[in-house]
Amino acid sequence: MLEIARGPRRIVCLTEEATEWLYLLGEEARIVGISGYTVRPRRAREEKPRVSAFLSAKIDRILELRPDCVFGFSDLQADIAAELVRKGVQVTIFNQRSVEEIFAMLYQVAAMVGRADDGLRLLEGMRARLLEIEAAGRALPRRPRVFFEEWDEPHISAIRWVSELTAIAGGDDVFPELARAPLGRDRIVADGAEIVRRNPDIVVGSWCGKKFRPEKVAARPGWEGVNAVRDGQLFEIKSADILQPGPAALTDGVEQLHRIVLAWSRAHG
Repeated sequence: MLEIARGPRRIVCLTEEATEWLYLLGEEARIVGISGYTVRPRRAREEKPRVSAFLSAKIDRILELRPDCVFGFSDLQADIAAELVRKGVQVTIFNQRSVEEIFAMLYQVAAMVGRADDGLRLLEGMRARLLEIEAAGRALPRRPRVFFEEWDEPHISAIRWVSELTAIAGGDDVFPELARAPLGRDRIVADGAEIVRRNPDIVVGSWCGKKFRPEKVAARPGWEGVNAVRDGQLFEIKSADILQPGPAALTDGVEQLHRIVLAWSRAHG
């Protein structure tokens, strides 16, 4: 009788979120290569060969690993995907930019490796916690204005899923009109004076792998009157916890945002 294969047996993950999710599903044995930026889970760096950055990949090394499938993220990896496809490799590129799209992407990966039911249970747990956080945020007497900064020079504001998680956590993104732009260059706040004018109560920095320096933010010309600077509300959330559109953002990332908002509310409620 024909045996139906339970998904790809040899997977290369070009970004961290797919790696973390496969580990959470207990399917890490399928992973044969990962991104060099992977830090979640930490043991992945010890167990799996690193075969890519974000905008580049070791194509020959990937081919040596004989993957059944390569998982990637976004149009920014389109050139890598195209080269692999031309070499005969199956490639699945996800382009999740919102919280709901992250949930959809994670479910699809779980289904592809034959773990749809287990994946759904994990995702339902994440969604239930998000609803709890959202309810707590709605109950706050005041919602802080939050400037989430992905990069400092130039200033780049929050991508869509971060903006949405900020709202779930109980805050209001001060640049909501930029959040739907998928590319960082389209979320540049060219005039820093506009950030000052919008006067965020909280500034959260996540400088894409570069250490956030609150003292540098506080020293920006004209920022001394910004509420967040005046009140010392300058915080870092590591990019691995919030800027990877996968399990990390839906769990550790939003939890950190929520703790920051709750602490502000206790002090300013």
